[in-house]
Amino acid sequence: MAGQVTQRVAKTGNNPFLKAVAAISTVAGWISAAMIVLAVGITCQMIFVRAVLNHSTIWQTEMVVYLMIAATLMGLPYVQRLRGHVNVDLIPIALPPRARFFMACFTLSVSAAMVAVMLWYGFDYWHFAWERGWRSDTIWGVRLWIPYMALPIGFGLLLLQLIADIVALILRIDTPFGLENT
Repeated sequence: MAGQVTQRVAKTGNNPFLKAVAAISTVAGWISAAMIVLAVGITCQMIFVRAVLNHSTIWQTEMVVYLMIAATLMGLPYVQRLRGHVNVDLIPIALPPRARFFMACFTLSVSAAMVAVMLWYGFDYWHFAWERGWRSDTIWGVRLWIPYMALPIGFGLLLLQLIADIVALILRIDTPFGLENT
C-alpha cells in the first residue's frame, strides 16, 4: 500500500552471532537514550541554577556536550540495526535480485571499511589523550580520555553491527536493502 511505513529491523534468524550483536546494539541504543535523558536533566538543572539561584555553572554545559556526542556515537549501531538511516532504494528496486545482492554486499563492505578507519583513528585519538593525560581547558578540567572513549566504542559497535549485516546477507537470513526478490 502506498504511503505505508513499516519498521525494518535487521533479521537474526537462529544465528547466535547475529542475536548477540542485535542484543549489544539494542543495549547501546538504550545507553544512548539514557545519555540524552541525562543531558536534558542536566540542562534543566543548569537553567534552574542560572535563572532561579542566580549562580554560575561550572560543569553542566561541557557535560551536556559530551553526553550528546557520546549518545550520537553510541546510538549508531542501534540505528543501523533498525535500518533508521536515510535509504534511497531507487537503484536497488530497479536491479534484478542477483545484482541487488552484490550491490548490498558492496555497500555494506565499503561502509564497514570506512567505519573501520574511523575506529582506528578514534582509538588512536582516545589513546593519545589517555597517554598524555589531556584535560579540557575549562574550569572543570575533565580528563579528555573519558569523553573521547565514545569514539572507539561507538565506531567499534557500529562496525560489529555492519559485519553482522554482511553475515546475515551472505547467509541469506536477511534480504538486500530489505527488498524481497521480485
